[in-house]
Amino acid sequence: VNNCLQLVIQTSSITDKNKPFEFRINKEQSSFHNRLLQHDLEKNYSGRQGNVRYDNTNFGSSSSITSFPVLQRTTEEKILNSDRLTLERQKLTVCPIIDGEDHLRLLNFQHNFITRIQNISNLQHLVFLDLYDNQIEEISGLSTLRSLRVLLLGKNRLKKISNLENLKNLDVLDLHGNQITKIENINHLGELRVLNLARNLLTIVENINGLDSLTELNLRHNQVCSIKDVDTLPCLQRLFLSFNNISSFEDILCLADSSSLSDITLDGNPIAQETWYKHTVLHHMMQLRQLDMKRITEEERRMASVAVRREEERKRESHKQTLLKEKKRLTICNIAHQWEIQQNRVALVASLNTDKDNEPCQINGSAAYVFPEESRSLDTILSSAVQGLSVLESHLVEVEGDTLYLYGSGALECLDRNWSVQTAAAVVTVSFMFIEFDEIVQVLTKLKTKFPNFVHLKFKETNLAALQQFNALAQVNRIEQLTVDPQGNPVISFTLWKYYVLFRLNHFNLQKINGIEVTQNDIVMAERLFGLLDYIASSELPHYRMLSLLGESRRKQFHYLLEGKGKKSGIGNEESNDNRAGGESTARATLNYSTKDFHMEKLEDIKERRTLCQTYVENLVKEAADINMKNESLQKLWPQMFIELVRDAVVEIRNKNSYMKLCLQRIADQKQ
Repeated sequence: VNNCLQLVIQTSSITDKNKPFEFRINKEQSSFHNRLLQHDLEKNYSGRQGNVRYDNTNFGSSSSITSFPVLQRTTEEKILNSDRLTLERQKLTVCPIIDGEDHLRLLNFQHNFITRIQNISNLQHLVFLDLYDNQIEEISGLSTLRSLRVLLLGKNRLKKISNLENLKNLDVLDLHGNQITKIENINHLGELRVLNLARNLLTIVENINGLDSLTELNLRHNQVCSIKDVDTLPCLQRLFLSFNNISSFEDILCLADSSSLSDITLDGNPIAQETWYKHTVLHHMMQLRQLDMKRITEEERRMASVAVRREEERKRESHKQTLLKEKKRLTICNIAHQWEIQQNRVALVASLNTDKDNEPCQINGSAAYVFPEESRSLDTILSSAVQGLSVLESHLVEVEGDTLYLYGSGALECLDRNWSVQTAAAVVTVSFMFIEFDEIVQVLTKLKTKFPNFVHLKFKETNLAALQQFNALAQVNRIEQLTVDPQGNPVISFTLWKYYVLFRLNHFNLQKINGIEVTQNDIVMAERLFGLLDYIASSELPHYRMLSLLGESRRKQFHYLLEGKGKKSGIGNEESNDNRAGGESTARATLNYSTKDFHMEKLEDIKERRTLCQTYVENLVKEAADINMKNESLQKLWPQMFIELVRDAVVEIRNKNSYMKLCLQRIADQKQ
């Protein structure tokens, strides 16, 4: 790896106390510590290890575990290298007792087998301690080393960061190549400038607040997926996160709030594979000078800003579409719920009307008891089922592609809106969901004028329950496809429903029913099953009812039937003529469908007429009875009245002259 950090520790040099001590740190290779010491330790101690004497020279033997060796240096060696001591590659399993070396400032134990830090508590002037590549499992024995500035514990067996409370002057802490799973117990290290935790088992970066002097943090080759608290480090300049598990910018969002960060590496992470990776990072971290060890140019910043704006617009649009889809889903769920409540209410009311006069029946040996308040407050009980639902629309109208979707009965009112010519012409399919078929029948005629190109009808949850309901579809201008979903349409359970549709809507020349092609054999079978139905319907219908149904355009054809050519063969001929002309069969036009509301209105009208007729007849009967009574009274009084009339006439004409004068006088009076 080419990147090396030039680190200068402002501490006294071993050879010259006024000269700063200088060394290099390599971030990636295991030679981190060798490079750290290359200008001092290896140069001054190359070939000099033979001058060091120990009381026990067998450091690798088992006896060395129980008895600590004592290190002794010659007077000459102490004079030449009084402040530093290197014991690398000596196969040490324990730290030897270093007697008479209290003035040591640099101690090197690289590449040994030491398992525990001990026997160095007397080195209170120690500034540099290197224990790289050993077998240490716990940080210990350092509490007295208050002057320690550099602690190198890379490539050991540490699982936890601990026992650093007294090392408040620590400047460099290297813990790479261990088994550490959590960052902890370092918040007090306010002087720490370099922290190396590469090649550990970290998953979350946290608990690093308080490191006010930290300028470099190395977290390469971990399992980091989330970063926190980095924005609280005021001096952090370099952050190395290569080869981790960072997959989204939200995982490292706190980095955007860092004003000091100038160099960052994210290569080897899933996020680095994204097309928006570089643009997003540069846009949110304008202060960066290097990304993944490559210098950032002003042109790259400008392009990143443009790309991020486009990406944000795309995300906003995507988010908007997601919200619309979620709103649509919730609205449809609400409509479906309201539909279910309505169906349950209808079924319950019908059940209550049926069993109103019946005693509770036995079901599975127990009485089916109905609470009195249920029948008294039915709406209250049913409405409680929707408590807690958000206030949503009770209907939905949506044009998607060439299909117009209508959800809920309220959507039918939207057919009256002023549709643009382009939108109306694009609609080929009209889908009805959660709407009573009887309500749909009332708007079928509007479909012909509103959407001239539509040829496909879909019905789902519309209560299509009887074959005669298909008669209403004859009002539509034309249909090439019909789809009736089994859900909420009981008519599908009838085996012959498709043949009845083909028979009744024969003039439409249907191409598909429920996605299945209509064959000539299907049409022949439909005529064979229902061919006589139109003749029976037309022959049984009174002529005045026939005329009212057919309208002006059909009356001429109907008169043709009445002239003796309206037998079965005649009907067939006219039907074929009608079909050739593309119109509906005259006889089949009598097979219509009346909605429940229309039927109820009709019953009300019949009831009113019946009441009127009954009143009229009662009045006639009453008048006839009065006349009869008067006639009977006249018959009884007539003989006496006749005698009196004769008597009066005889008396008047008995004096002829007087009678004549009286008559003349009456005539004269009348003329006046």
